[in-house]
Amino acid sequence: MTEFVSAALGFPAALFSAALIVVVVFWLLVLVGAAEHNTFNGDVHGHVFGGGGVPVSVAVSLLTGISWFVSLTGSVLVRRSGASGAAGAALDAGVLAVALLCGWLLTRFIAGLLRRALPDHPPPSRLDFVGLTCTIRTGSVSVDFGQAEVAATDGSTALVQVRQSGTEPLRLGSTGLLYAFDDDGEFFWVAPYDAALDPRTRT
Repeated sequence: MTEFVSAALGFPAALFSAALIVVVVFWLLVLVGAAEHNTFNGDVHGHVFGGGGVPVSVAVSLLTGISWFVSLTGSVLVRRSGASGAAGAALDAGVLAVALLCGWLLTRFIAGLLRRALPDHPPPSRLDFVGLTCTIRTGSVSVDFGQAEVAATDGSTALVQVRQSGTEPLRLGSTGLLYAFDDDGEFFWVAPYDAALDPRTRT
């Protein structure tokens, strides 16, 4: 145990040990809800890890963890070899280079697996419902009351809050068009929908 602690606190593993502490603290904060996993917005650029779609926090964590393990293992082997002086310094520098290379290659490989397992699709949003038709599920819809059922493009359905600014009645079972979303009230503005007037249905 003392051997590994000494290696972890010595060059070059100490460089990655400090970074690993930061990574561990970050993910602990994410675990308790004090931080978001996507705090560092954006995905890793394609020329770095072979394609986008992998959050920066995940890629950096992988790179740090892998490089730390490789450097720790290499440092222990160097110390066991008994090399010292210029030879020991050269071997330590070699361990640093190998750790960075292995970290980069393995992170690139794992990022590719994650990218294939988790396709890069934006998360669903309520704004996806704007422009879709819905079916009224309450007896009426007014400026302060109403619910409707809407079908998403993937076939799933959702019950949403709707409001109407016009006077034309919207009754239970009638079809409406969701034309806007109110962020403050968290509801959709709906208007009566007539399929005959939809230019998409005309030939």
